[in-house]
Amino acid sequence: MVWPRQAEEYHSHLPMPETDPNAWLYATVYAVAYNAAAAVLAFLQRDSYLYWPFIVTTFVIALAAWRFGPAKCGLKGAACWREFRRRFLSRELWAHPSARLDYQFYLVNALLIPLVMAPVLFNEKAIAALLDSGFGAAQTGLALSVPGEVVARVAYTLLFFVVYDFGRFVAHSLLHDIPWLWEFHKVHHSAEVLTPITSYRLHPIDLAVMAWVPALATGLVTWAFHRFVDPSIGFYTFLGLHAVFWLSNSIGNLRHSPVWVSYGAALNRWFISPAHHQLHHSAEQRHLGCNRGFDIALWDRVYGTLYVPSDQPETFRMGLGDETDGRWRSLARLYFWPFRLLGRRLLEK
Repeated sequence: MVWPRQAEEYHSHLPMPETDPNAWLYATVYAVAYNAAAAVLAFLQRDSYLYWPFIVTTFVIALAAWRFGPAKCGLKGAACWREFRRRFLSRELWAHPSARLDYQFYLVNALLIPLVMAPVLFNEKAIAALLDSGFGAAQTGLALSVPGEVVARVAYTLLFFVVYDFGRFVAHSLLHDIPWLWEFHKVHHSAEVLTPITSYRLHPIDLAVMAWVPALATGLVTWAFHRFVDPSIGFYTFLGLHAVFWLSNSIGNLRHSPVWVSYGAALNRWFISPAHHQLHHSAEQRHLGCNRGFDIALWDRVYGTLYVPSDQPETFRMGLGDETDGRWRSLARLYFWPFRLLGRRLLEK
């Protein structure tokens, strides 16, 4: 997600209230304009799933899987391409009422979340700084040779990614397993069709949980490396983004799409393919609560929630499957129904 980073950026440019009586008005106008521009220009932001290289890789991988993968179309030449357009680029999908609501929700969240939630959102740097304040910042790390520095940086890069993925799994499981949090996560699962914008169909409470838990996990790792290995260590990046996240994001948009991409029987037990996450959105009883991970399947295997997809697409309904599908089609309901449902749940106790 890009919203927390945006909040940090525009806050650094705002005037102080004591020096400008109109500072709060200026700050609000500036923030709304900044976030509107950032939302529209997400294809230029490296930490967004909508960054243009990720959109390109999404399309290329989807087309290759459709043409050459185990679930290939079975048609030849232009007929195969026409069927691809009919199934995955059609108006029925991209202009579906659920998809149109996703676009609206994405824009409103992009405007409001940095403005309203910036004070409570934090990243791993804030956690590491908090630990430093409690235990004291490291003055020196290990005496590393050049090969040692390379090994330490590779280790930090990989461990950061693994711990971040584990944090996301824990957060996602909390959203499914804690009844009152599930009321907010229903917003995401109320999607009736999947497009890359569905990734952003997150209630602010949902987003906060998904931000806090990974930040706590990666903050602890960052603090430990800075304190005991090298205070200046960082992870390997590619064009400014964590190198392994580049690989993950290159196929990440396919998690929320109708294109079936499975890694095969062996790899599907270790890594979360787009097909895993499509099944996670299924309303069928056999799929409920399955495949909560994002990249590494080990967490689901240990927790007992792994459902290994086959090479061929399964047929299933998407949505909540609780007779409310199709009733979440308004912004007001996406924002306020979870509070109503939570209140009802509390009153029933």
